[in-house]
Amino acid sequence: MSVKIPPYLKKGDTVGILATARKVDMAPLEPAIQLLKSWGLNVVIGKTVGLDNNQLAGQDWQRAQDFQNMLDNPNIKAIWTAKGGYGTVRMVDRLDFTKFKQHPKWLVGFSDFTVMHSHVNNFDIATLHSIACISVKGATPEAIEGLRKGLMGGKIEYSIEPHVFNKPGKAHGELIGGNLSVLYSIMGSVSEADYKGKIIFIEDLDEYLYHIDRMMMNLKRNGYFKEVKGIIIGGMTKMRDNDIPWGHDALEIVQDITKEYNIPICFNFPAGHIKDNRALVFGKQITLDVSASGTKITFD
Repeated sequence: MSVKIPPYLKKGDTVGILATARKVDMAPLEPAIQLLKSWGLNVVIGKTVGLDNNQLAGQDWQRAQDFQNMLDNPNIKAIWTAKGGYGTVRMVDRLDFTKFKQHPKWLVGFSDFTVMHSHVNNFDIATLHSIACISVKGATPEAIEGLRKGLMGGKIEYSIEPHVFNKPGKAHGELIGGNLSVLYSIMGSVSEADYKGKIIFIEDLDEYLYHIDRMMMNLKRNGYFKEVKGIIIGGMTKMRDNDIPWGHDALEIVQDITKEYNIPICFNFPAGHIKDNRALVFGKQITLDVSASGTKITFD
């Protein structure tokens, strides 16, 4: 079944900003609001912005209701998550995607928003893995431009420097994935996507190295890497270690666990919890070309 690509935004369209996880106030969202306005887009701020429930932006039902209202509002053409953290998984099962399936719109974010990317991939609808609203202030021009192209239409392709762990090869397939910890946490649930024949992207932040090993081993033992056409490793940022060292950094762990597979593997792709968080359209077909001179990723 072919994946539906939501309509690209044009000037005058409206983007909804809300919080699906951690709480956030208006102030850090201003750069994102001004960015959208500079592109000729209108902005609606969700009721979850400013809500305070310990770490979360209100109760689960409040975050779900805010998201549902924007899903069902035909005037809102894209929903952009304000912030990550943790909490999307607590509200996703409260959502009714009936109208969304009939009239898809862009769902935008990364990190904890991986829950939504994966959940919606099961409906064969594309989503946009890119910076969250609070990331705009520190984001690179490349990350900003990728977001614009992802939302408003434009050819997305990336050329990346070679990495010593790269595994050469060429593959064509649907791109899916996200935050490793989140993918690990939703395995076996209704939000887990089907990875067979796809190209998987993974990134992570602030994890113990042994836990990276544990999660990667779990994905391996569940057949993820055996069934995919290629792997793209993004930022493995601010990793931690125990008093007795694990003995390998995050990229070494990933390389060791994936080296047996005869598929192209790209390391150090600029996406994840870094300033240069390049946009990736999940659900779209891509060509992944890894060679001695570097990696090229081209979206169909």
